[in-house]
Amino acid sequence: MTIWSSVLTKESVIPVIRSADAVVHEMHGTRFTSYAAPARGSQELCAWRIDVPPGSTGVAHTITREEIVFVLSGAMELTLDEAASTVPAGDVAVLPAGATVRVDNVSDEPVSAWVTTSVGLEAQLADGSRIVPPWTT
Repeated sequence: MTIWSSVLTKESVIPVIRSADAVVHEMHGTRFTSYAAPARGSQELCAWRIDVPPGSTGVAHTITREEIVFVLSGAMELTLDEAASTVPAGDVAVLPAGATVRVDNVSDEPVSAWVTTSVGLEAQLADGSRIVPPWTT
């Protein structure tokens, strides 16, 4: 009981990223809304919402960090190292570092997902170019 009371009475400040402070990026026809990243005070993790319009074909890219994708609405078509899988709302996909990933939306409804990874994520495109996604910095 003493431990709980000391935790409950301890003053602390919880960093909160308000939706109005999230930064929106557009790339390859998809919207990335960045919430947690080093620019907004996160030291180890990045988290963003991805909104994929209907009938979209993504761009294959190889990721340098593990990503966790929680589908919020719709059904996302994920291709991982050339094996495709449909991930419906409520399900989570674990994308390992070093995997080649493509995100598609073959339906006629938008897809939204929450993505989390560690700071330092880079993506290599098929042409060999590397990008540091701006929503992770």
